[in-house]
Amino acid sequence: MSISWLLIGIFTFVELNCENLFDCVDDPITQDEQFLPSSDYHWTYSRYWRKINRTAQTILSCGEDGNDWSLPDMVALCEVENDSCMVDLTKRSLLRKARYEYVMTHSPDERGIDVALLYSPLTFQLLHYHSIRVNPLPDMRPTRDILYACGLIGERDTLHVFVVHAPSRSEGEQPTRAHRRVVANRLLASIDSLRSVSANARIMIAGDFNDYSSDENIQFIGQHGLKDVSSKAVGRHGAKATYRYQGEWGSLDHIFVDDPTSHSLAECSVHDAPFLLEKDEKFGGVKPFRNYLGPRYKNGYSDHLPLVARFNW
Repeated sequence: MSISWLLIGIFTFVELNCENLFDCVDDPITQDEQFLPSSDYHWTYSRYWRKINRTAQTILSCGEDGNDWSLPDMVALCEVENDSCMVDLTKRSLLRKARYEYVMTHSPDERGIDVALLYSPLTFQLLHYHSIRVNPLPDMRPTRDILYACGLIGERDTLHVFVVHAPSRSEGEQPTRAHRRVVANRLLASIDSLRSVSANARIMIAGDFNDYSSDENIQFIGQHGLKDVSSKAVGRHGAKATYRYQGEWGSLDHIFVDDPTSHSLAECSVHDAPFLLEKDEKFGGVKPFRNYLGPRYKNGYSDHLPLVARFNW
């Protein structure tokens, strides 16, 4: 049977940093001790399953478009620990009837977090995927691999997708800037290789780049024939970006596409459904309803809001 191969119409792409989607099992080769039942975070199985279903709820809600709803076709996820989490998310959560499939990386990140790509086999036929290793600088800890996947949308177009989670700026933006440039260079080298064999490749790049739109690494990526279609994305319920730090909104999350694909964009927005927000008591307005603040359990969703891009395909 031909899988959905009617004209798709709107293709919905979501990017989401899940905020520490860890299971409750100790991995002896990673530093995941923070997320165990015996840790200061008290990461119990009940909290884990609540997190799984709240992540699923977030993804499902991203399909809302005015008075209409449709299942997102593809979801790029950051901060997922392993296959166990992804199997629970796709097969045992509120998403279990969505029939999502997934691919993910298995990176040398010290905490054991990875990136993943959910996709609906009804609208995307996976052809190939692999991890792209990022070789760290001498002063840099091992970081997440870049995930590459390609497949058919409908029976017509091949789409090439890259999912990125660049190193954090927890040690300061300037001291870690070169770490994120290493990731950008590796990403762009892979895209150059792709374009050398397919000059008109349809490309989509998404993830948590840990840089804002005005930062030099994001500008650098944009200088290579790629457009940040999320640069002006805002929400409908008070969110001015995907992330809020000390009262200031900014998007560390981005969606880039090649120039022809950018002309197919119908809209790109921050999905700030009211249940994903809480009141910002200190700075006013609203902020993402995160799951943890340090070791304090807030019983929320994520410290990042999702990006939702809809394309006329």
